[in-house]
Amino acid sequence: MLLKELSQAFGVAGYEKEVRELIKEEVKAYSDEIITDAMGNLIVYKMGEGPQKKKIMLAAHMDEIGLQVTKIENDGQIKVKTLGFLWLSTTYMSRFKFRNGIIGIAAGRIEDQKNEFTKLYIDIGAKSKEEASKYVKLGDVASYIGEYIELKDNNIAAKALDDRIGCYIMVEALKRIVKPQNDIYFTFTVQEELGCRGAKVCAERIKPDLGIAIDVTPAHDYPCDLEGSNTLGAGTGIKISDPSVICDEYLIDEMVQCCEENAIKYQYDVIDKGGTDASSINQSNLGVRTAGITVATRYPHGPNSMVNMLDVEASIQLLCKYVDRSFIFE
Repeated sequence: MLLKELSQAFGVAGYEKEVRELIKEEVKAYSDEIITDAMGNLIVYKMGEGPQKKKIMLAAHMDEIGLQVTKIENDGQIKVKTLGFLWLSTTYMSRFKFRNGIIGIAAGRIEDQKNEFTKLYIDIGAKSKEEASKYVKLGDVASYIGEYIELKDNNIAAKALDDRIGCYIMVEALKRIVKPQNDIYFTFTVQEELGCRGAKVCAERIKPDLGIAIDVTPAHDYPCDLEGSNTLGAGTGIKISDPSVICDEYLIDEMVQCCEENAIKYQYDVIDKGGTDASSINQSNLGVRTAGITVATRYPHGPNSMVNMLDVEASIQLLCKYVDRSFIFE
């Protein structure tokens, strides 16, 4: 199953090769051109056939959050820094896997820490620096271990659903779109978790007329410290705003109309924390009209994020229909 493969693939920010190769193999039969740029972004082009076609850039990021080795102590414990934002509370006592398959447990004296990782280390069971150095070296990266599982009521959980779920949505949409009206650039970006870096260079290359980020968004339907209305099972998310972007009102209206015309269940997505590649597209070149399609997600930025597959299917349907619309800009 593609989504399971995507979630379990290794792709800590800056080290997305395994994810990229998986997607590249999956989409090659459905594309008109495939480009991998110098940063590692994967750009899959689908040619439009409409007389007044627009260039649409879609973006979902391949990278996931993780840890990187900064020092190996004399007792064999491995000190780390974060790549992306991790919660110390969900990291402590979690299992991590390095790219070479070595597994360790995140531990340390963190009782006086808030979200500082200076006292955190990974324990691979080594008794000395010499022993640990046989398996792990400075700069090595590790990702959460979070197996793909199916839960009740069409929900699934796994690591890295931020944003492998967006990658999955784009791949499935690409397979369903046969002869689009608009030129579509399916961009699978790198290093979003480090500041939406990959999308910046993709947008500069493509120079799109409009951009759409496909990403997760925090759910608010469980006890947490977030405020908002996002709910699992309430449909695809139409992004209104987040701290990094205010979406274009015309594109939002078109997205709502598209959902209503095609009986696609949707919800409005407004959050006060977080951001997506939409911000980089929006501010690229001389400015680009930008929108977002999102999937409400519980327990984000941890080893066991949860989404509802009905929301995922609604997002695929919306994306397929939306990119085929005729956009008229004043």
